[in-house]
Amino acid sequence: MKLSEKIAATAEFIRGKIDFQPELGLILGSGLGELGDEVEDAVVISYEDIPGFLPSRVEGHAGQLVLGRLENRNVYLMQGRYHYYEGHPIQDIVFPVQVMQAVGCSTMLVTNASGAVNQGYSVGSLALIDDHINFLGNNPLIGVQAPDVGPQFVDMTYAYDPELKELARQAARSLKITLEEAVYVASMGPSYETPATVRMYRRLGGDLAGMSTVPEVVAANHCGLRVLGLSCITNMGAGILDQPLDHAEVIETTEKAKDKFKRLVRKLIPQL
Repeated sequence: MKLSEKIAATAEFIRGKIDFQPELGLILGSGLGELGDEVEDAVVISYEDIPGFLPSRVEGHAGQLVLGRLENRNVYLMQGRYHYYEGHPIQDIVFPVQVMQAVGCSTMLVTNASGAVNQGYSVGSLALIDDHINFLGNNPLIGVQAPDVGPQFVDMTYAYDPELKELARQAARSLKITLEEAVYVASMGPSYETPATVRMYRRLGGDLAGMSTVPEVVAANHCGLRVLGLSCITNMGAGILDQPLDHAEVIETTEKAKDKFKRLVRKLIPQL
């Protein structure tokens, strides 16, 4: 089956569960999925029950698609995402994004939890993703020749939409929330970076380190979605502080920062 046919079949399956057209897609990362519980008139579908979707088995990820109303917008909300380190083919990781566009969304808001490479950042702060560096060693468009989905060679100059970034800055200012501006560096994981790797990222211009987001952003640009990215800074990168890194710290920090994060996202949703 051609990729476009597979996307269309899954989009049709999802449309059969709802009586509205989603217009805004959201991907909620580690510890940030609670916003999905606040969707009104929600239709919730486990990833395992959606054709072409894969189960998500990462702590802090519910692994389900939530369709409904949030801040008076029709949303396609992913409570949890897939990661390359789970062993999935990278093309499968981005399939829900391609379906997001096919069901009618024009914009994607992607969120994640990340470690600070920039020593000037504070744990618990939020960051606007200005750009990214791909150290995954792969790209979801490799081997994909689907002109009916998107062009083979995708311009990434404005991978994160400039107008949406400005809306995020304005929303943060109005809420008196400090919003860092960051270059996000994605690596395969699941091991955290070594101190030497963090130093390298910093010298290359990186500000945040994580294990997600970049495949989805590439796929979103490929199929014509506008993208806005936000990150919750959950820890300082390895070697910055004299202490080990722990996924429990990621969840704990996002729990503390979730109210601030939700206020910012809710403020933004009507404008995206």
